[in-house]
Amino acid sequence: MAKEPWPTIHQERAALADDLAAVPDSRWSTPSLCEGWTVHDLLGHMVATAKMTPPAFLGGMVGAGFNFTKMANKHIARETGGGPASTVAELRSVVTSTKHPPGPVDSWLGETIIHAEDIRRPLGITHDYPTDAVVRLLDFFKGSNVLIGAKKRIAGVTLRATDADWTTGSGPEASGPALSLLLAMTGRRAALADLTGDGVAVLQSRT
Repeated sequence: MAKEPWPTIHQERAALADDLAAVPDSRWSTPSLCEGWTVHDLLGHMVATAKMTPPAFLGGMVGAGFNFTKMANKHIARETGGGPASTVAELRSVVTSTKHPPGPVDSWLGETIIHAEDIRRPLGITHDYPTDAVVRLLDFFKGSNVLIGAKKRIAGVTLRATDADWTTGSGPEASGPALSLLLAMTGRRAALADLTGDGVAVLQSRT
């Protein structure tokens, strides 16, 4: 994968918009893998993030009393108010955006791929994500406790991808598809069913 991940981010946003174009209105209230948010809510969050700049993020946090959830929900309400078709259209409008809140660029690659799967999986939509991008994110999140706590969650567990040349850690093993390891590492319980090995129970106790 190229050092600069924006082309992949743009590619994955476009693919998600294509996948969601045919989703019937009745499915948009389906819970996403992000607790408390429907798939429509989460799409609104992705659109809002793609429009965000560091100054706007700071201003939004100040306005929300430094409560991230309150700020995010306000932005979701703004982006979803016109209905699902409008939100999908808004996603298409920001496909090539490079705007983002404060943080390293790999976190926005992660937001794009992980949240896309947070939406697709509950809707029963399958998608092949670029393996190099998924591996890049595994390497990024394995050493980070910021917000998501992946480093702490996987401590003392060996993670081994069965569809990519990637492994990390020591201790009881949890093996499975790279994407499922990424989802499990970042706290998605639904992905644990894709994994095998004694390390799965450890991850389950921390997720």
